[in-house]
Amino acid sequence: MKQMPLPEIVVRFALSDGRKGPPCKVPIVMKTPAEWRRQLGDTRFQILRNKGTETPFCSALTDHSRFGIYFCAGCHLPLFASTSKFHSGTGWPSFYAPFAEENIVEERDESHGMVRTEILCARCGGHLGHVFPDGPEPTGLRYCLNSQSLNFKSYSK
Repeated sequence: MKQMPLPEIVVRFALSDGRKGPPCKVPIVMKTPAEWRRQLGDTRFQILRNKGTETPFCSALTDHSRFGIYFCAGCHLPLFASTSKFHSGTGWPSFYAPFAEENIVEERDESHGMVRTEILCARCGGHLGHVFPDGPEPTGLRYCLNSQSLNFKSYSK
């Protein structure tokens, strides 16, 4: 029996020095809930796969200020660079722009009695957090992230 190829998307990866690479096609990462749970553990699984939210002011990444890239904890796609990180006072890591527009998907979220814009990893569909229109210049946006959805890798300036 011939297996169908996985759907592909265009994303950008980080080069060895942390800069954006050229756009490239990659397969979407698809796993069963059991496979995701084994890979991520209970806390990350709840956030990335079940749209959970971590407690504010409890993350080591909230006040994290090292130079580097924040990657998806589910599929290692680069999502945000430290150069767009800012202190929002909300208790979650916040950024004014993604690493690459192609790497983030936005969806309308009407849960919890509010209307928000949810952000997801374009490659694996993992829940990252939400984006709000109250951030600093140059975008005026605040990408508010669950640190459990991220892995950080430092780069030299």
